[in-house]
Amino acid sequence: MSGLHHVQHPVLYDRITQMRDRRTDQSLFVRLLEEACFVLAVEATRDFALKSIPVATPLEDTRGPILSEAVVLVPILRAGLGMLPPFRTLLPQAAVSFIGALRDEHTLEPSIYLDRIPAVTSDAQVVLLDPMLATGGTAVTILNLLKERGARRLRLVCCLSSPEGIRRVQEAHPEVTIFTGAIDRGLNERGFILPGLGDAGDRQFGTRARSLPGHPGDG
Repeated sequence: MSGLHHVQHPVLYDRITQMRDRRTDQSLFVRLLEEACFVLAVEATRDFALKSIPVATPLEDTRGPILSEAVVLVPILRAGLGMLPPFRTLLPQAAVSFIGALRDEHTLEPSIYLDRIPAVTSDAQVVLLDPMLATGGTAVTILNLLKERGARRLRLVCCLSSPEGIRRVQEAHPEVTIFTGAIDRGLNERGFILPGLGDAGDRQFGTRARSLPGHPGDG
């Protein structure tokens, strides 16, 4: 599977609309993000491979399918942390690696401040988690790093994306599958998604946005 998947689901639409609302408080925002990402997680794993195993039911022996692939979840700190719980609910055996990135407020280019990504086996499904795909610079940089560590099967899951960010990722990494819950109008002059939902990290963790509207955030 490759390309762009704009996930269509009424529950997802509902949660994203509530997340956009500036009146939504921190605790509700966190819950809405997790619920939205549960829908995204179901869609992003729809084609994961299965294997058949024997199962003894209370009535008879049979066979049934279970997930068979190694999975590595990679949330981008800090905003991607809020996406992790629903993915771990569905994929409790998945490995989790962490990477932290910040965008320069002037150049909008990312810098890596934390790298906890070990070597990755080439057959593992690697799922990069970031609520906001804005300029695409952070995603492209981290996808480059994941490939350097051995990843070959890559997926990027976002709640909101801009056309500019999608285009940049697809040009740099055409084989990567992008799953997004919404495709917004575009970016403002400071790389912030419009209409967007503000800074996903600040809204999850109760920190004050440094210069909204316009602060490009940390995701």
